[in-house]
Amino acid sequence: MRMFGLLGQSLAHSFSKSYFTEKFELEVLADHAYENFELDAIAGLPALLRSHPHLAGLNVTIPYKQSVVPYLDELSPAAAEIGAVNTIEFRGGRLIGHNTDVVGFELTLKPFLPFLARTAPRAPAAILGDGGAAQAVKYVLAKAGLPYLTFKRSPDSGEAALPFGMLGRMQHDGDLRLIINATPVGTYPNTEEMPGIDPAWLSEENVVIDLIYNPAETLLLREARKRGARIANGLAMLHGQAEAAWSIWNSAA
Repeated sequence: MRMFGLLGQSLAHSFSKSYFTEKFELEVLADHAYENFELDAIAGLPALLRSHPHLAGLNVTIPYKQSVVPYLDELSPAAAEIGAVNTIEFRGGRLIGHNTDVVGFELTLKPFLPFLARTAPRAPAAILGDGGAAQAVKYVLAKAGLPYLTFKRSPDSGEAALPFGMLGRMQHDGDLRLIINATPVGTYPNTEEMPGIDPAWLSEENVVIDLIYNPAETLLLREARKRGARIANGLAMLHGQAEAAWSIWNSAA
């Protein structure tokens, strides 16, 4: 039996288990299984690994993409630069961390690059949040040559991040064209919430990407669509990162 799973804290509405279970059924992989592993703290990972000796790969989600790093033996170059891991490869008794969110976000961003290059080549992107997913977003934007600013609800002293309160003024001044929500605000069941952005300043000149996939259209995306903005949710990123993880696990087999 080849067992895979998702490591996180609250996984009742996770994407990965249903995705991989369906994949295994379609590809007639009867000896493959995928489970959710909820941990109250990342310190429980070693015990989890001991109790599941048949694990062949793990995905990692909120809130452990960064805190899992000290428990790994090695990081891929991208994961090391980003400082966050969403895929763990089991190879020869070693745990190797990868970041396939990069692949997923590249797929999400690619259709919008011509528009951004034509209309706002020097305008910084606004990244809402600064967790593990945001680190992958920064990596992809830097690789594409796009400047960015990070916004947090309450930036700590000394952090290179701006408070959400500055978003409205920068939107009003037309300084922000690409807006990426990398926070969980607006996800199910809190679907009537949205991060601290004023939708009144959104227009057809904006691209708004929300990394949330449940619901498929968050309140932020709904408000952006009403005002003519180009929008995308997190599904393409999820599919891309899942398939990249599957390739990594099979290369280790």
